[in-house]
Amino acid sequence: MPESASLTCSQRIARLQPPARKPVRAVLDTDTYNEVDDQFALAYAVLARETLTLEAVYAAPFHNNRSSGPADGMIRSYEEILRVLERLGRNGEGWVYKGSERYLGGTDTPVDSPAARDLIQRALLLPGDESLYVLTIGAPTNVASALLLEPRIAHRIVIVWLGGQPHDWHTAREFNLMQDPPASKTLFDSGVPLVQVPCTNVAEHLRTTIPELDAWLRGRSPLGDYLCDIVRGYHKDPFAWSKVIWDVSAVAWLVQPDWVPTTLVHAPILTDQLTYSRDDRRPFLRVATHCNRDAIFRDIFTRFAQQ
Repeated sequence: MPESASLTCSQRIARLQPPARKPVRAVLDTDTYNEVDDQFALAYAVLARETLTLEAVYAAPFHNNRSSGPADGMIRSYEEILRVLERLGRNGEGWVYKGSERYLGGTDTPVDSPAARDLIQRALLLPGDESLYVLTIGAPTNVASALLLEPRIAHRIVIVWLGGQPHDWHTAREFNLMQDPPASKTLFDSGVPLVQVPCTNVAEHLRTTIPELDAWLRGRSPLGDYLCDIVRGYHKDPFAWSKVIWDVSAVAWLVQPDWVPTTLVHAPILTDQLTYSRDDRRPFLRVATHCNRDAIFRDIFTRFAQQ
């Protein structure tokens, strides 16, 4: 990463403090069609108006059994973003952007896209005393590409990323991280202010069930009905089954940091084997250690029922 991206230790730690002034400016980078949790996070980010002003939404690539490849996954996510916004009474024109059609070829090969270019422009135009919060809840291809294309934005943004595993876990392997390892490595290596929400034993607490969703969301709004339907359709046999709504954790940290407690640690080295290695000379990041499941879902259900 070029020298222009560097921040002093004190600058980085100050930027990693939960924001004192709200609402903050934010963008959301999401592989929305990957499963059924990004839809909750998108709606949460739109409805948490006293906490954040959502300025743009970026469609991230993904590849699993719900897409034929990263480009198809990105397009499906773009279309899903528009469906969710429609049920919120919002038009996506002018603030929803298509992202990368492929993953990074290496840590020095960004993928240009409308999403990456919008993030760069939006960050560079930001007033000098503000930070743009980049809520990243998929493969970080768009965000890493923006950092590689224009390293100066590391001074203007704070990334909140749902991805990877706890740093003492035997592996870093997790869907978002594994989709694009070079992009994930870029987040850890760039020195950009980064808040990481790991999955195992952290975001994993954010489980809900079909009976709970039906009780609190069914019949309250077009959004509530849509979310209930997509969760119900996600699993063939919902008996004694719960679904982790991982991605709301990134939004929840901004809404109420106490619900997603974090600690400052040195950024790990992501190895080629997708394990973590420690080096206490590396920059600090903030990593989540827990999620208050009940408080977060209480807030989500209240907002969704009233929207």
